[in-house]
Amino acid sequence: MNGRHDEDPPEHGGGLSHDLPVLARRRMIRLMAGASLLPLVGCTPEGTSASPSSSASSAGCAEIPEETAGPFPGDGSNGVNVLKESGVVRSDITRSFGDSAGGTAEGVPLTITLTVVDATSGCGTPKRGAAVYVWHCDREGAYSLYSEGVTGENYLRGVQETDEKGRVTFTSIFPGCYPGRWPHVHFEVYGSLADATAATSITNTSQLAFPEDVCDAVYAADGYGDSVRNLSSLSLEDDGIFSDGHDRQLAAMTGGTADGYTAALTVPV
Repeated sequence: MNGRHDEDPPEHGGGLSHDLPVLARRRMIRLMAGASLLPLVGCTPEGTSASPSSSASSAGCAEIPEETAGPFPGDGSNGVNVLKESGVVRSDITRSFGDSAGGTAEGVPLTITLTVVDATSGCGTPKRGAAVYVWHCDREGAYSLYSEGVTGENYLRGVQETDEKGRVTFTSIFPGCYPGRWPHVHFEVYGSLADATAATSITNTSQLAFPEDVCDAVYAADGYGDSVRNLSSLSLEDDGIFSDGHDRQLAAMTGGTADGYTAALTVPV
């Protein structure tokens, strides 16, 4: 397996062993805050009732769960900062850009569509003019800018401004599964495109998860051999990030391996 991942040693930010204590503290703070509130009624991205521990107002819905950015964000918080590079604002993130090595990430085509909505308005109001930065590993499980062999690449990273419906869309490839983590996509939400390209004022950091049946179908395709083995020892319920609940982070999937998949997720902020 190439590269280093969320579980890697301290030279790349501490990895999962560093991230999980931080997450635990964040989640404990949220739980303590929630304990002081009366049960609240809200909505999930699918419009179902939110859990009573939601920190949203009684007229709103639960925000997207806060998750670690991991050790490979590329946002300046752990070494390199791709957000300040010309060309990072783009919809097709399969290719590297700028002064990179110019490589292209190969794999089953994937379209990522995120819809950012206002949690305080009951998830009914789109957040127009916000910005989303997404990044994920390649078919081999390596992260551009960080992993061995692809430090000179910056593919599978990009920023988009939300449209009038609060949507951003990225053309990508389905990520591989590496040891210790369920297949996922990282993303950060910013208040504006200017904030994103200045790498400042992140409002939300979370991760999108993929359904198991889709992962199984994709990993039967050429080039994903290691992912089959890695996924076989994992489950969403045991994943260090998604084990405390993944319903609001599980993408709705359409498509197939021949023409590619679309992963859609509503992101209340």
